[in-house]
Amino acid sequence: MEEFNPRELKDLYVPKVGSHKGENGKLMIIAGSVLFHAASLWPLTVASRIVDMVYFSSVTMNNEIVQKDKEEFRNGIVVPRTKIEDYIEEADCILIGPGLPRENGVEEGDDDTKDLTQKLLSKYPQKKWVVDGGSLQTVSPDNLPKTAVITPHKKEFEKLFGLNATFDNAVKTAQKYNITVLLKGEEDIVTNGTQYLRVLGGNQGMTKGGTGDVLAGLTASLYTKNEAFVSAACASYINKKSAEKLFKKMGLYFNASDLADEIPITMRELVL
Repeated sequence: MEEFNPRELKDLYVPKVGSHKGENGKLMIIAGSVLFHAASLWPLTVASRIVDMVYFSSVTMNNEIVQKDKEEFRNGIVVPRTKIEDYIEEADCILIGPGLPRENGVEEGDDDTKDLTQKLLSKYPQKKWVVDGGSLQTVSPDNLPKTAVITPHKKEFEKLFGLNATFDNAVKTAQKYNITVLLKGEEDIVTNGTQYLRVLGGNQGMTKGGTGDVLAGLTASLYTKNEAFVSAACASYINKKSAEKLFKKMGLYFNASDLADEIPITMRELVL
């Protein structure tokens, strides 16, 4: 299996001189719950530095947190759950799932993750989707549209598909459902069924909670203006390289917020 070639990063979309607001990516983030606040904020932090517009929709509590924090979220719109579909229509890509409650974790004020996810995926199969977290843990594989990039760790993959989280099974799953799989691990596996590669690097500091939410936000941000396989592979590589840079500065003692802050610096060095 081939390793990711960093030269691929030079093919990523870069905003053109003279482009206007909105032309360089619009991302809808549907994330967070009463229990998991930060899981929705980490992808937001990454996305707001890459794409032109972020539409952010969480439970009321999280929407209020973001609304108060406008100095960190200038180019975005906080969307109540009742208005999600209006902004899905406009978005180039939708990220759904980080911090959404699992079936046994719903609190008062939360939506039912399975119902919300399957309803939206079924209604908008033509849109670009990145499916992560709670959505991955509750959705049926048959509801995943062909446009989907999924970002499971090994246990999520095994629960979703009833298969061991191996390279062969990742490829077979991508082929069967016509989706792109970013299988997270010590080495990430990225495949759309016909293309496949592994992404090495990173370190054990990435076991901290929230680093997967950062990766999901990065993948979705790139997917607004790039194709699915390239977005997933490049996001995996950038995420791991950012963790390696943090290790040089902080050892293993960094968190998801540190990783989200490091990603734009890494992209400046690797992409531009």
